[in-house]
Amino acid sequence: MSHEAIDFIFQNAPEYAKAKAERVYLEEFRKTKKALLMKAALQKYEAVSAQEREAYAHPEYQELLKGLQAAIEIEEELKWKLEAARLRVEVYRTEEASARMQMRAA
Repeated sequence: MSHEAIDFIFQNAPEYAKAKAERVYLEEFRKTKKALLMKAALQKYEAVSAQEREAYAHPEYQELLKGLQAAIEIEEELKWKLEAARLRVEVYRTEEASARMQMRAA
């Protein structure tokens, strides 16, 4: 039982790392995208608040947010699957220790 959980953690750790890297990249790129969109809006608006409004409303920015949402969903799902596998190992260890104590008591 515990070996399956350990194998699961080992096999899925790279996928979790990739998912986390994607999420962090998108969070950082969001700042770049906003700056680029604000720069493009500078031709229409001088006020920074108007540029920012245009950047946040831009379809490219909204699409980036959808990508970030998907990346977070993947990362969180993997995180909790890995945590569940880790807990299975802990439960297995506890059960084995309890079984040893019962054998000694008998």
